[in-house]
Amino acid sequence: MVDLPLRRLLLLCVLLPCAASAQMMTFPSPGSGYGNRTSLDAIQLTQMDFTFLQINMQDPDGTPLQSPSGSVSKLDLKAPGKAQAEYQKGYQLLMRKDWPGAVEHLAKAAAIYPSYVAAHNALGSAYLSADQNEDARSEFAQAIALDDHLPNSYLNLGCAQLALKDYPSAEESLRKASTIAPLDLQLLIALAYGEFVNRDYPAVLETMRQVHERKHKGAAVVHFFAAGAWEAQDNLGEAQREMEVLLREDPKSASGDQFRQILEQIKAEKLNRASRKEVKPELAPATFSFGAGPTADEAHQQAQAVLQNFKERKQILEAEAAADSTCVDCGASGAVEAAVASSFGSGLKQPERYVPGPVLRAAVDEVTLVFTATDHGKSVMDLTPSDIDVRDDRQTPAAILGFRNESELPLRLGFVIDTSDSVTDRLSFEEAAATKFLQKVMTNPGDLAFVVGVNNSVLVVQDFTADQTLTSHAVNQLAPGGGTALWDAVAFAADKLKSHPEVQPVARILVVISDGNDNSSSVTFKQAVAKAQRGEVAVYTVSTRDSYGVDGDFVGDHALRTLSEMTGGAPFIPGSVKRLEGSLADLQQVIRGRYLVSYKPASFQRDGRYRAIDIEARKGGHQLKVFARKGYYAAGAQPDSAER
Repeated sequence: MVDLPLRRLLLLCVLLPCAASAQMMTFPSPGSGYGNRTSLDAIQLTQMDFTFLQINMQDPDGTPLQSPSGSVSKLDLKAPGKAQAEYQKGYQLLMRKDWPGAVEHLAKAAAIYPSYVAAHNALGSAYLSADQNEDARSEFAQAIALDDHLPNSYLNLGCAQLALKDYPSAEESLRKASTIAPLDLQLLIALAYGEFVNRDYPAVLETMRQVHERKHKGAAVVHFFAAGAWEAQDNLGEAQREMEVLLREDPKSASGDQFRQILEQIKAEKLNRASRKEVKPELAPATFSFGAGPTADEAHQQAQAVLQNFKERKQILEAEAAADSTCVDCGASGAVEAAVASSFGSGLKQPERYVPGPVLRAAVDEVTLVFTATDHGKSVMDLTPSDIDVRDDRQTPAAILGFRNESELPLRLGFVIDTSDSVTDRLSFEEAAATKFLQKVMTNPGDLAFVVGVNNSVLVVQDFTADQTLTSHAVNQLAPGGGTALWDAVAFAADKLKSHPEVQPVARILVVISDGNDNSSSVTFKQAVAKAQRGEVAVYTVSTRDSYGVDGDFVGDHALRTLSEMTGGAPFIPGSVKRLEGSLADLQQVIRGRYLVSYKPASFQRDGRYRAIDIEARKGGHQLKVFARKGYYAAGAQPDSAER
């Protein structure tokens, strides 16, 4: 294979010096005990003037690891004063690039308090900056051994492994970091690089696709690595296309001239091959640089509470206004603006008319519906087909094909816990209640659950597992701090439940414990609802508010209530953290008291039309309250816009 300029340039990255890697490390800053990402301009410090592993936390268009969520360990909150003092001294010396001094004080901090995760990460960074790569790897590995749910520790370890040219291990570490923080685009870029230097070219292209299919402003450089992967597989046409995409997505890149040179070299090589001339264009020297982002204070500055409430109220009303149409992503924006304006000063009001809410889709002439029935708040566990009445498009179904209690079905449970600043004083109690809930609800051998912590970032602290010990450990690893990307977490968890491969019917449940306020998501409330609806995921929400606001209503509580009602779940608003455990106990009963009914609709046509479902239940002469999806699309997929 011809050794092209692009490939030679990319392979230079293998020689990335440790000094460059050192500037990519992440660790908490002293003071509040929470993290503060160090994002220095590593380009100025490298022999090559090129790096892309720098994690740019200030990018408002990506989904970066914000400082508290990305760096803080629960163990660090217990560090004694002497250890914190040594850490602060070491941290300041590290910022001044006094590597020996930083090592001295950070080592003391770790010796005083061996479970100091932040100290091990910072000490590893100091070692890496001083070219003591093995020592750096050891410190990062120790940080992971102490707390295995922090993505930044795996990122740091991956950088040390790159410096040691242990490329298979580096790819594995970077992949683990990205698995924990799956929405972080900059981690995906780092992963693409790790895959490339490990010559895992198909993986590079898959990572590129994951980045490209999302909004990825500031992450266009992933196409550079994809171009290198295509070239390594001797496909110059695709390599050229990736470079063209790169320049189209980021035409004002500081490295644009160099990227254009590379593109022209690829084109020249294609012409040479076409004319059977093996002329190798001389590699032009390239100097890459990235512009400095805003300061950390600017990146983390939150909008005033009144503006945030306005935004969240608007999103809720948009979702509600769209729910009675055949497209969940449609709606009259003017009507929404008017509704928001009218409710802005007096608290959000419930819509006067009933909103149809959640939907499912049927691609065959059979509909499967999951529902829950309660009597004065308690689940009814002994319903029979004769106790229910189903109406599909206002008609009685042609035939009831099946009916059973869903307790017989394997449970697929996603558990989202809000760990933002707003729940700091309640998190320990919430974690204890959540752990007890998981132990009670995960009772069947086929049940699987995963745990997601959410503040500025979405962190998968435990993937699908049937092991209650692992889920409990994951819940208790969560530490408070940061903003709230709640709708990002809901959309991600719904997708995760939907995409899990199954060989039999399962119950897809998402439990969200939060105060319902969102200030960091890239996904809107309406899009999060659409994700859950399309995945046929019932969302059960539990509010963590200790008291009610004006007129007994909060925007956050309204958001949680709407999310549940529009997806066939149910909201639980204890009103006090002390009553949270009781609400979770009620939720456990509701989840295990769900039913599945399948039927053949009357007058069914695959015309893509929305068909409303209405289901009623009675038992012992009592009209029961039913929680269920409210409709489906008769055929075909909904518009893709709701997915974006």
